[in-house]
Amino acid sequence: MQTNRPFEYLIPDSLTEVVVPGMRVEVPFGRGKRKIQGFVMQVKETSDFQGKLKPISRVIDLKPVLSNEMLQLSYCLADRTYSFQISCLQTMLPSVMRAKYKQYVIPLDKEDEEVQSLLNGKETLEITNQLDDITIRLINRLRQNNKIDIQYVVENQALQIKRQAVTTDLNVIQLHEAKSKLRANAKSQIKLLDFLAHHLEELPVELNVLQKEFGISRSAIKTAEKNELLQIIEVTKLRKPVGIDPEKTTKLKLTEEQHVAVSEISAAIQSETPQTFLVEGVTGSGKTEVYLQTIEKALQQEKTALMLVPEISLTPQMVNRVVGRFGNQVAVLHSGLSSGERYDEWTRIESHDVKVVVGARSAVFAPLDKIGLIIIDEEHEASYKQDDNPRYNARDVALWRAQMNHCPVVLGSATPSLESRARAEKGVYRLIRMKKRINNQSLPHVKIVDMRDSENSAIKGDFSPALKESLQTTLQRHEQAIVLLNRRGYSSFMMCRECGFVLKCPNCDVSLTYHKDLGKMKCHYCGHEEPVPRICPNCKSKKIGFYGTGTQNIEQQLNTLFPEARVLRMDVDTTRRKGSHAKILQKFGQHQADILLGTQMIAKGLDFPDVTLVGVINADTTLSLADFRASERTFQLLTQVSGRAGRADKTGHVVIQTFNPDHYAIKDAAKQDYETFFKQEMYIRHQANYTPYYFTTLISVANKDEGQTLKQSYWLKKQLETSLSKDAILLGPSPTMISRKQNKYYYQIIVKYKHEPQLHQKLLEILNETQADAKKGFTIAIDNEPQHID
Repeated sequence: MQTNRPFEYLIPDSLTEVVVPGMRVEVPFGRGKRKIQGFVMQVKETSDFQGKLKPISRVIDLKPVLSNEMLQLSYCLADRTYSFQISCLQTMLPSVMRAKYKQYVIPLDKEDEEVQSLLNGKETLEITNQLDDITIRLINRLRQNNKIDIQYVVENQALQIKRQAVTTDLNVIQLHEAKSKLRANAKSQIKLLDFLAHHLEELPVELNVLQKEFGISRSAIKTAEKNELLQIIEVTKLRKPVGIDPEKTTKLKLTEEQHVAVSEISAAIQSETPQTFLVEGVTGSGKTEVYLQTIEKALQQEKTALMLVPEISLTPQMVNRVVGRFGNQVAVLHSGLSSGERYDEWTRIESHDVKVVVGARSAVFAPLDKIGLIIIDEEHEASYKQDDNPRYNARDVALWRAQMNHCPVVLGSATPSLESRARAEKGVYRLIRMKKRINNQSLPHVKIVDMRDSENSAIKGDFSPALKESLQTTLQRHEQAIVLLNRRGYSSFMMCRECGFVLKCPNCDVSLTYHKDLGKMKCHYCGHEEPVPRICPNCKSKKIGFYGTGTQNIEQQLNTLFPEARVLRMDVDTTRRKGSHAKILQKFGQHQADILLGTQMIAKGLDFPDVTLVGVINADTTLSLADFRASERTFQLLTQVSGRAGRADKTGHVVIQTFNPDHYAIKDAAKQDYETFFKQEMYIRHQANYTPYYFTTLISVANKDEGQTLKQSYWLKKQLETSLSKDAILLGPSPTMISRKQNKYYYQIIVKYKHEPQLHQKLLEILNETQADAKKGFTIAIDNEPQHID
């Protein structure tokens, strides 16, 4: 059972000067001997509690792991996302901080007598439960006086990278004196001492760096150590995230539109105004350069900058650009990093070693201070919303942090979300439009292919004559192509042609997808997999067929149609391994492949100058979803992927295959006409009473028993009806599109409203009251402004 209310504990006299907000402590909880971890939210002199306060058992940290800003944010986050505050606090920390770890005292002032006494001749001191209160107070005082530091070390030593390194206690004059005493033919020794004299500030330096990059032999290092000219020590090497290997870049000359954007945003940075800018720029208009130059303005003001990108697949390319401009001042945070890499990056940020953070959704909690600018690239992306508790939207968190830090927020997109654009229309956001590509290159020519025509539908395979011809022409010119199909696997489902049996997942109400390379049928919802049947499980017929198309099938067709072409496939199946996103994109960027085939992860942000053709196999995949945002998602996906073509000097072409060629989302995407789409979609949203005209809250209920699920759903509906006015719209309960997932039945209730002052409190009450239902097997979730409604 969780609660959002704080509990008061007595701080023992021995810890009075130690305990501060942001620390984690161990406290007794309940009547038994149970001890739990808690976060110190506030320290005060007196308590209103009439009984006897229990004392804190011990401190887990000797310095705060969360800043005051993060503590304040946790209150707002719990309130807005209808989640428990402890979940919010845990979300803000890297996973390593939630695991078991050790803490060590690291000396900063080795000459200090108290430091020497504390360490007792050792290099470090491990902080354990056995340390007495006097020692704890001494450690805290020495840390406050910057004489020691506290270092967290994960207990799993495999997460640490140890390296031998060289350092010296000698100064420049002593090193030159030692060099003058060497024989003239002791060239390796002379070279080593020269290196030390010129790199004193950079010590310690790893042995392998000395050997490989500076050509200094190991024997020379060992001789110098023997002569007490240097020491060989062990250092912990901070991990470098995979795929970050940038070339140094410099500022580009801005176009007129870019100059306007940079000037306005820079003025807000200078004046410390928490203004939100919506930069609506066509694909290839140079939004990234605007980001880089405004980040530079923030750094010039001695502030930091935070930049969010939606996909892990985008992160390496974007990070390379940012690191190429700002070097070691940049840290990267996303879920594709190992827990060790993520912790190392978090440590660099927390210790103020970096000024710029680039990452996916969770990077919005990066422990930066003095933030001068927050950027959210591709702000329309649904991946900025977390699917489980706390169900926060990174955009909302960014806006909150901007208010706290008095800095502007830049929301960038070629296809802004309707909510953001509507706010810009009302003047809540400042709209900056960039209508031209930076090289004055025209937008790609788009051809819509109607797959209902006999010429297209009669052919074998999934490629229309128009797309096949365009691919052949592209390959003959030694240019590159991107092919999009937003469905992975080989076939969508298996069906018996004799009795019509479709093989379904035993845990979910969906058909299993055929994965040819694995030789298995897989569920994309719960992960269940089983061998491909040779006979029908229902009628024992051997007439089994595979229907629908996935990326594996398209890859095979491409290899058959164009045997000379080199094809790279990029989907969830080919990017499971760490660093695989970066490796695939690097190969394609180095022209080691001619065609990049993939799902929606290849549609956004990628910039390859030789890509002149984009082919979309089935533009209707997202259009057919039972979601009010289906048209918006389709328009955004098609516009974004079309923008990958013709980004440099070569003309771009796009071929979109569809069974709905007259749908406004597809027609407007073909023309990259956001304004026409915006007006049409806003009209439909207004008619259907959906966002941005109404606020939306979704309450979902799940249980293994469908009857119990429905019963609980109706109870929740009655609870909600008591707090809603006649102007609110209450829909459901109704089963979700896939009513059974992982052996649980899902029902949902949707509340649409404009102003319901009692609803918020009622939802908080439901959050607390339904906790006990978890023991009965219920899963009840409250999602404020959901990104998907089935």
